[in-house]
Amino acid sequence: MIPTTTDQLIRCSKIILMAFISLFGLLVMYSNFTDYASNYEYVGHILSMDTTRDNQNLSYRAITSPMLHHRIYWFIITLEVIYTAFCLLGTYHLFRNINASCEVFHEAKKFSIVGLLIAIFVYYICLQVIGVEWFNMDESQTWNAKDWARHIVDFILPLLIYVAIRIER
Repeated sequence: MIPTTTDQLIRCSKIILMAFISLFGLLVMYSNFTDYASNYEYVGHILSMDTTRDNQNLSYRAITSPMLHHRIYWFIITLEVIYTAFCLLGTYHLFRNINASCEVFHEAKKFSIVGLLIAIFVYYICLQVIGVEWFNMDESQTWNAKDWARHIVDFILPLLIYVAIRIER
């Protein structure tokens, strides 16, 4: 379908933007599975707090168990797989219902919204809140993904609002 009206263009834009975040999720998953060691090393340094300033008042927060590092990393990978699957499914449902009534198209947004919420949990709660505020990730010169995570959230949050809002007719 070639968009001929603004309403059709809005629907197409929601599908395209969901495809973009789905592609991002697929690339993140690919990286985590094909370069597990590098990404695991990153998680291990953040959890161990071994590259942040030595502060006795905060060092009790460090998790130094490699077993827990693997489990936490696999938890993050699992969440990334889940949000990517929901985003892909959401993209498919939006595409499948592109010419449906506005009520049907709006209801087709469910999977997209769930996927985006899980993505916000991963990049905002896990990385920015827990990584930065609990494990002082922002103090590390080498293992700091605060800005990277913020840029992702800066895309996902407006996308969530844009997809969820009922502006198409």
